Amino acid sequence: MPGPCNSTRKRTKAKSSRSKPRLSFESTSSSNTSWSHIRTPSPVLSVSVPRVAGQESGSSFGGDDPCSSAVLPPKPFIHDPGNGHRVRDMPAFLSSFFAQSPSLDDPLCAEFSQNEVLQMLCTVLPEETALILWYNKSRSTSRICPACQRLYRLGDVLPDHTDEDSSRFDLSPQLEREQSISGLCSALCFILASYNYPAAIKSAWGHMAEEMDEDAWTRLNSSGDGNADSPVSIGLGMLVRMTRLHDLGLAQLCLPDLEFEEAIYSDCEDAFFQI
Repeated sequence: MPGPCNSTRKRTKAKSSRSKPRLSFESTSSSNTSWSHIRTPSPVLSVSVPRVAGQESGSSFGGDDPCSSAVLPPKPFIHDPGNGHRVRDMPAFLSSFFAQSPSLDDPLCAEFSQNEVLQMLCTVLPEETALILWYNKSRSTSRICPACQRLYRLGDVLPDHTDEDSSRFDLSPQLEREQSISGLCSALCFILASYNYPAAIKSAWGHMAEEMDEDAWTRLNSSGDGNADSPVSIGLGMLVRMTRLHDLGLAQLCLPDLEFEEAIYSDCEDAFFQI
């Protein structure tokens, strides 16, 4: 039965429990209670980032540009915009397994594959145009269009650049022969390459020099109408002119004092290499 004494005892006990001081972490560590289950975090180790070659101190990347080429992979040298693969970098392409080996079983391709021929082409054409022409003449079936850099093989059915409908193709005999002669893959690319020689386009399309109209050949051998004066346009015009000749006109380039007109208009394709 509760009474005055019991209630007083309970209040005294509660008061004494509230007034008891709270133990600190330091005091508990010296007591008999075990705190082995409490672990402090390990110190963070400093990680050293390997420096990229050419990287300046105090910078996480090479130079001030966070997208420096030193830490990015090289750009692809072949890409496909949707209507055929394009070669972006000729030197990289030639050193890759995508490039077809020179056709040494073909006597004419074997002669054109010589490094001396490439050196002569580089003296009269821009480097990329010279490499493309050298590649096309030293390979029997593989071609790179000098105008749009499309990679293809002779006999491939290629979409036309001007048609939105990719199911339409141009398979004219003249186009097939032009692809074999110069590597220009379409009529549009041939027109772009011959832009400085509009009067010779019709006669030169798919024909060699001996098959062209004499007046058109004379115009093609001139300095052109000057419609485009960029090095690329001039180089493409020279490529159209050179590929009308079986020896690319290299005989005249090496021996300008000799007369090669008969060899140019003959059916002998290796006139230059027999000199």
